Amino acid sequence: MAAEKPKFDFKWDAKDVKPKWEAFSKFGAATATEMTGKNFDKWLKDAGVLDPKAITTTMTGIAFSKVTGPKKKATFEETKKVLATVAEDRAKQAKTDPQAELDAICEKLARLEAPTLNSAAKSDANGVYSRLTDHTKYTGAHKERFNTDGTGKGKAGRVELADNSGYVGAYKNKDTYDKVHGKQ
Repeated sequence: MAAEKPKFDFKWDAKDVKPKWEAFSKFGAATATEMTGKNFDKWLKDAGVLDPKAITTTMTGIAFSKVTGPKKKATFEETKKVLATVAEDRAKQAKTDPQAELDAICEKLARLEAPTLNSAAKSDANGVYSRLTDHTKYTGAHKERFNTDGTGKGKAGRVELADNSGYVGAYKNKDTYDKVHGKQ
């Protein structure tokens, strides 16, 4: 006869934790009534439960799939089973009591208030302007727009002005004829 699964005692106030669970289950989908694996991982990550060496997203993903099966979403009761499975896996690794691991996880989850957006990208305009106005980064024809000290040449740097002196552009001895032939 197979060994019976141990019963776990969740040491949290269900009336307090259930609204938090609902907030995380609705994160990204306001009408959701069940929690997805992604939101479960976010719940654990925000609470500080996930740890690269102890409890990983791979471990939680496997536990989540074992409990939910093909439907890929968990009710509050199923989420408690997933937490128990994660605590059992962690206890096997750390060679500790599964109930103690579950208590530690539940304590962190109970302290958490709501989903955070701490990983949202923040733009820094200073970096963009400093890169775009650094004359040393310009190459090719664009570097001709600046003097050696970095100040802009204005229109002379953007537009090729016609030189109506009568000489071709590549001629190096411009204005030397009079000096050489003594016609000054």
